[in-house]
Amino acid sequence: MVTREELYELVWSTPMIRVAEKFEVSGSYLARVCTELRVPRPERGYWAKLAVGKAPQRPALPEPLPGDPFVWSRADGLPAPVVPTPRQAPTTRTSRPSRPVVGIHGLIRGAKVHFLAGRKVDDDSHLKPYKKLLVDITASRSGLDKALDFANELFNALESAGHRVVIAPSDAHFQRERITEKEVPPKKEPRYDPYGYDRCWSPFRPTVVYVDTIAFGLALIEMTESVEMRYVNGNYIRESEYVPPKTRRYVDHTWTTTRDLPSGRMRLVVYSPYRNVSWSATYQEATNRTLTQDIPQIVKSIESEVAPIIEKLQEAERQAEIWRLERLAEEERRRQEDDWRCIALSVKESREQLEQVMQAWSNVIRLEEFFRGVEDRAQHLPESEHRDVLERLRLAREFVGTQEPLDFFRGWKTPLERYVPLSNRSPGTQPTQADDDDDEDSDEGNR
Repeated sequence: MVTREELYELVWSTPMIRVAEKFEVSGSYLARVCTELRVPRPERGYWAKLAVGKAPQRPALPEPLPGDPFVWSRADGLPAPVVPTPRQAPTTRTSRPSRPVVGIHGLIRGAKVHFLAGRKVDDDSHLKPYKKLLVDITASRSGLDKALDFANELFNALESAGHRVVIAPSDAHFQRERITEKEVPPKKEPRYDPYGYDRCWSPFRPTVVYVDTIAFGLALIEMTESVEMRYVNGNYIRESEYVPPKTRRYVDHTWTTTRDLPSGRMRLVVYSPYRNVSWSATYQEATNRTLTQDIPQIVKSIESEVAPIIEKLQEAERQAEIWRLERLAEEERRRQEDDWRCIALSVKESREQLEQVMQAWSNVIRLEEFFRGVEDRAQHLPESEHRDVLERLRLAREFVGTQEPLDFFRGWKTPLERYVPLSNRSPGTQPTQADDDDDEDSDEGNR
């Protein structure tokens, strides 16, 4: 992993091809990384000029903009922008461009081709492009140009006000607002959607505008209206387009139904992409008024929400901290309970093992006393019987084996050897517990 500053020093101290070899990538790929990180790099011929003392002075590393990546790792591919920590918006904006931004915005340039190259849908349905890293626009084929034109004007107006419009960074973990396409939303969402959750296309990551360091999600969708449709010869057509047969002899097997179709009117949803802050504002066209007329008001409305969003983020962080402390307290309580349980268990197991050691000790001593008693009595027997008893005594000793009672006692573990309580433990010390194999060996010896 390399930071912007580290990469800047590398490319200005070593030829690009050498730096690329260090990261095991091509020179052109590393040049793209520099572009993504906004790191200036030497122009062609720089090192030859440097050798003769005629190289130009290297430019300074520019400050990162909101949404710019700060680091790059070869394992992660091209860098993903990192969202700065939200801060209070300044009263005066120094980043406002000196003149309005015009032309085709970067998110709009080439987007139409990708929207049209998608899954096959009806002409009166929303487009579903295959490409998922696209500007957040949902529209039909007939309404696509209008949607792209409005989005371009809105993005340029936001950029002219000094705000950056980009596709959300991959590591920002922003969430997209659930957008309803119906012009008149139902009072209650149905529990079962017969068309499935994928009825409308949605991008892989939301489109956001950074006002200072605060991100606002932008989603544009062509609204649908309820239209009466008639089924004729295998197709649905609008009831207004239906022409009944002129002759009565012809039986027209048709029926009507109601479907939601794109209306050509747009809805813009501005929302908070932060998971712990819920906020959204909706702007939609009317029959006699387009959204383009409301762009200045939309920009001002977004700017006015910066301070409230910051307050909500700070409150969310405060609640998250409270929840974190409560979770830590709960974990400490469980840790103490586990400690008490382990202490009681270690005392119980230590006592049981000591009793087993005492029992094994008694058995060994009793067995030795028995063997000595047999040996003493055998001294008074005739020679032939004496030899026979001693031989059987040898076999009995071999059968039982040699057992040392002290070995049993040495294998006994005290409660502290089984488990070290938290109060007796130094920081970073793991609890000491009796090894299961040692316990099995001790039990085996006891038997």
